Amino acid sequence: MDWLNYHHLHYFWTVARTGSISKASQELYVSSPAISAQLSELQASLGAELFARSGRNLALTEVGRVAYRYADEIFSLGREMMDTVKSRPTGRPYRLAIGIVDVLPKMIAHWLIEPALQLRERVRIDCREGSADQLVAQLATHELDVVLSDVPINPNIKVGAYSHLLGECGTTFVGTTKVGKSLRGEFPQSLHEAPMLLPTENTGIRRNLDFWFSSQEIRPAIAGEFQDYAMLRAFGQAGRGVFPIPSVFEREMKHQDSLQRIGHTEDIRNRFYAISVERRLKHPAVLAICNTARRQLFR
Repeated sequence: MDWLNYHHLHYFWTVARTGSISKASQELYVSSPAISAQLSELQASLGAELFARSGRNLALTEVGRVAYRYADEIFSLGREMMDTVKSRPTGRPYRLAIGIVDVLPKMIAHWLIEPALQLRERVRIDCREGSADQLVAQLATHELDVVLSDVPINPNIKVGAYSHLLGECGTTFVGTTKVGKSLRGEFPQSLHEAPMLLPTENTGIRRNLDFWFSSQEIRPAIAGEFQDYAMLRAFGQAGRGVFPIPSVFEREMKHQDSLQRIGHTEDIRNRFYAISVERRLKHPAVLAICNTARRQLFR
């Protein structure tokens, strides 16, 4: 079993935090050659370089950045342990690193995350966007605590992670008043050849939309495809076409005078998941997200 030398790790952490061996030497009251020797031993034990030369300065390598994140968390927890044992209030917030799949509507992401910020304990959130596969990869290396997604984890990805269903809803088609007046006939046939703004083809909701269009013999005139939902919505509010929204959005849409309801269907389901490496959730902020979503948002 490989053991981590925390003395070496502390020297590395100090060098990375201060930006140079000389500054770390002054802070630690240890000679620069001694620190360099400790760093060499740590790199040898890890089998990877942690720093690269950038002129006269040291820059963290990719492995170094990962090691620094872990070291920062380790020594923060160490300080918290000492404060707790000595009965001193820590004041340290829970850290919640959240991955948000880029096609997930930002309003829903905000609704889902908000309960975590209502806990009695302070929570500091770190939100990152990307594709589902990219974020799950970061989850596997413990860079993220949870991923909020519109699809469950890809079964082809060999990662020990679990998909927790938060809820589901139907789909509502909306557009500006001008776009709505240009449509002909009753819904859903009014969508035939209508200018349509859609998520990109590599998303779960787009596959559901395409299947539904085909089953209804509807061929919309696709005016735009968007990976980012906020961009899709911006073009829709500018009157560039009809666009689909999860039906839980309808409450918010009523406050937007520029948009009107074109029609609604329960046949196109929007599902939302919290993906974690835990089968049984333990992080209090993640539990708040999941419990509130199931009891209130998607009740």
